[in-house]
This record gives sequence, C-alpha cells and structure tokens, in this order.
Amino acid sequence: MQIGVSGASGHLGKAVVAELLERGSGHGIVGISRNPATVHAAVEARHGDYDRPETLIAAYRGLDRLLIIPSSEVEAGRRDRHFLSAIDAAAEASVGHIVMMSTAASREVDAHEMFAAYFSGEQHLMRTARRWSILRMNYYAESFAQVAAMSIGSGVVPGLGESDVAFVSRADVAAAAAGILLGDGHAGAIYNATGPAAIGGRERAELLAEIIGKPVHFAVMAEAQLRGGMLQANVPPQYVAAMIDIERRFVAGDFNIVTGDVERLGGRAPRSLRTVLAKQFG
Repeated sequence: MQIGVSGASGHLGKAVVAELLERGSGHGIVGISRNPATVHAAVEARHGDYDRPETLIAAYRGLDRLLIIPSSEVEAGRRDRHFLSAIDAAAEASVGHIVMMSTAASREVDAHEMFAAYFSGEQHLMRTARRWSILRMNYYAESFAQVAAMSIGSGVVPGLGESDVAFVSRADVAAAAAGILLGDGHAGAIYNATGPAAIGGRERAELLAEIIGKPVHFAVMAEAQLRGGMLQANVPPQYVAAMIDIERRFVAGDFNIVTGDVERLGGRAPRSLRTVLAKQFG
C-alpha cells in the first residue's frame, strides 16, 4: 500500500511521517511538500504545491491513501483554495482514500474567519471523494505553551473570556492520523483528536504558575485590548487576527470536546497539558 502525507515538511507532517515509519512496515510512504528536500530522508519525496494544483495531481498519483494537512496560511480565502485544490487533485489522481486534517471548530462561520476553510473543505471532501475520513483536532498544547512563554514576563495569561479547552499534543494528533492511514474501517468516519481533559482559563494559569514557580493569573480582556497588546508585542497583524478568531472559538465552546479517539486510533493515551508544559518549562 502506498500512503501519502501532503504537507510532509511541516511540524505535524514530520510527526505523521515518523509515526508511519515506526508502525507502517511493508508500506510505501510518500512525503509531499513544496520543499521536497526537507522531507524525511527515509521516505519517497515528491514535489506538490497547494498553490499549483497541477503539481499535486502528479504528486498524488499511485497513492492508495492520502492525508491532506492544511497549509499554515492565515490569509482569508487562501487556505480554502488550498483544501479544494488538494481534494480535487486527489480525486483526479484516483487516490483510493482521502483523509483530511480538520479542526474541532469546524462549522459554518463568517467567510473571513480562519475556521471557515475547514468547514468548506470538509463539505467538498464529502461531495468529491470516493472514500474519505476526517480527523478534527483540538487546539495544540504546544501552541498554548508558546502563549504561556510570552505570558511569563507579565504574569498574565489573557483571554476573551473563561473557556474550557481540551488541548492536545501534536504527537498525539500524529499518532491518531497514522492510525487512520494504516487501519481499516474508517471510511466515512469523523474523529476528534483531543487531550484527556478540558482545562479552563484560570486552571491553565494556575497550572503554569505551579510549573514555573512564579505567580501567573488569567485575565479576561476586551477584544480591542487583546488585539492591541499583541500588536504592541510585534505580532504580525495577520496572526493577530487569527489569534482573535481562536479566542472567539474558545469562548464559544468549540474546543471543549473530550474524546477517546487518540487512544482508539493511536494506541496510546493522550498527553495532558501538564505533561506538555512541564516538558517546555520544567
């Protein structure tokens, strides 16, 4: 069986390829990237650029199963085009089973929100692919660790409101994705890769304070205040907009789902937020 990972040079793509190499004895593994020289040396590397659909068709040919990992682009409309181009290319290349990496916040929202691309991508996948699966992931624990690192100096973890989030580690998402690609019986299934518990804002701040041994508290801020603080910290405007979208989804409860899908698909219990933070700051 030929298994492809589209987006194989990114953090998640590299983690999925590593999982497949560890588990997928006897299968061919293909890493697709616009920078194929950065794909893991132990797998076949192919050039495929989400902005050049014709390269994707060639890159996806001969694959039995394909994981489509979204690009890191946050510009409105661009990730939408990437999803649609990749799905159409996979269908034209006659890929047997397409797996799409999505988000727990996938739902119909304003087209300018970063999460709109996931909903439109899922809908297009269902209409287009012969066999498909969707893996919706919660928010990365490692991404919260980055926010936490910026919060240590001020002693404040900011947010638009109190929210419960089941942060999941990137490695656990990769394990779940590999489980789908290597397993059977997943056609038409939608899974949710989450951490073991949903953690509130105040609890997150208390956990960070305990790990670093310094006072940290959670502060609810107005959107303009939060936006202004990020801009003052020299966060690029496009990423500020993305972070505001994420905070809105946190408060809406889109990331408070907890499932056993990581253990079911990946064969191991998911790491806790405490474990990820302790590794980062311990």
